[in-house]
This record gives sequence, C-alpha cells and structure tokens, in this order.
Amino acid sequence: MMNLEIRNISGIETYPVRHPVLRSGRPITDCYFEGDDLDTTFHLGIFREERLHGVATFLMNKDLNIEELISLEHQQCYQLRGMAIKAETQGQQLGSQLIDHAEEILKNKNVLALWFNARESAVSFYKKKGYQIVSEPFEIATVGIHYKMYKAL
Repeated sequence: MMNLEIRNISGIETYPVRHPVLRSGRPITDCYFEGDDLDTTFHLGIFREERLHGVATFLMNKDLNIEELISLEHQQCYQLRGMAIKAETQGQQLGSQLIDHAEEILKNKNVLALWFNARESAVSFYKKKGYQIVSEPFEIATVGIHYKMYKAL
C-alpha cells in the first residue's frame, strides 16, 4: 500500500475507471451521471504511485423510499454512485479505504446518512462496511440486479 493517496478529482477524471468497471462495452458518455457537476457533489480517486485505481462519487440526494431518511433534511443525506475499483487491484482494500475516507468527509459535513443502489455482486462488501439492505432486489436496465443499501453515519 505504499504511496497510497485519496484525493478529490473531477467527474470526468472518474471515467477511466467507471467505464471499464461499470460501463464496459457501452459508450463513454454512459459514464456521466446526472449531478456530477453540482457544487454539492464530490468525487474521490484513490491513487497508488500516482496511478488512479478507484473512484467514487457522492451526491447530495435523499431517497424518500428509505424510511430512515424521511425525517432528515436533504443536505443531511448523500448518495454514493459510481464506486469502482480497477479489476487488477480489486481485493486489495482500496475500496474499503475509499469508503472510510468518504464517510469521514461526510461526517465532517454533518451528513447523517449515506445510501446507494448496490450491484448484487457488491452487497457483501458493503455489508462488511456496516451498510444494510433496505429494499427488495430490483433490476436496473443494462446493468443488472441491485439492492438499495443505507447506513447512518
């Protein structure tokens, strides 16, 4: 884990990781997420020896379908989108470090909850990080089965 650094990056800088991991075989334009450019959105990249290995995007957004979030203010809730670690570095705790770092940032912003739609293959990772499933499985077209997950920070 030498020379590991997590830092803020732009939305477009997430594409070299988002595309092969989350949007393989689809146009690069599919890597843009609504809200990527909002002032309240931030993107994190995890670098080893100046090479980008993982990304995650955090948007101020509240899901009214999650009962625990209904009484919270909009700015107290964030949504994780586009969490991706390059295939060759998966399993090396980079994703775990990225989530831990983001949770600290969010707590410092007085954010009370983080939620997201997790791919079926990622559910066990997020459960280990303390997130809970708060929905039945659902299909996202061209992406696959997902579960809504949530954690109070």
